[in-house]
Amino acid sequence: MSDPAFSLCVYCGSKPGNQEAFTQSAIQVGTWIGQHGGQLVYGGGRNGLMGTVAEATMLAGGRVIGVIPRALVEKEWARTECTELHIVETMHERKQMMAEKADAFIALPGGIGTFEEFYEVWTWRQLGYHNKPIGLLNLNGYYDSMLSFLNAVVAHEFMGSWQMDLIRTESDPQKLLPRLIQEAGLPTPFLSQAI
Repeated sequence: MSDPAFSLCVYCGSKPGNQEAFTQSAIQVGTWIGQHGGQLVYGGGRNGLMGTVAEATMLAGGRVIGVIPRALVEKEWARTECTELHIVETMHERKQMMAEKADAFIALPGGIGTFEEFYEVWTWRQLGYHNKPIGLLNLNGYYDSMLSFLNAVVAHEFMGSWQMDLIRTESDPQKLLPRLIQEAGLPTPFLSQAI
């Protein structure tokens, strides 16, 4: 298998959520990664949206790198069919390895783990630890309340509007994904094709 055209880190729920649209968006994201010669980097789980995006990536011909703490492997939550499955000791190691292996990041709907990963990589960017694009897939308004709160944080001057500008927010993965890869400075021949 040739080297991937790009490496996209996806943060998302280990549960499927209560709308079929959440699952469909994970399938869309994984399929897009695979069809465009990319590589998925994710938390290595087999359940929920995590398992769905990994399976869709592989079915579309993409590589999948999973990074999972040993404690979760012992709970049998790991997706062993990954192209590469890295077993680490701590959550800190997991997040660090995922960040290092990625060209860009995207958060799909998810819970507290997704939020924590998204906020950390965003914090790292605003501190200058990396300059990789970060996307937020606001499917069906899932993140509307969070975005409203963040804008209130800006209004209260605990954060600058420039920090909000570090996030790319879209409701459609077909718009968000190519934008992230392009902003990562990677070749994007697929932008001239219908996506």
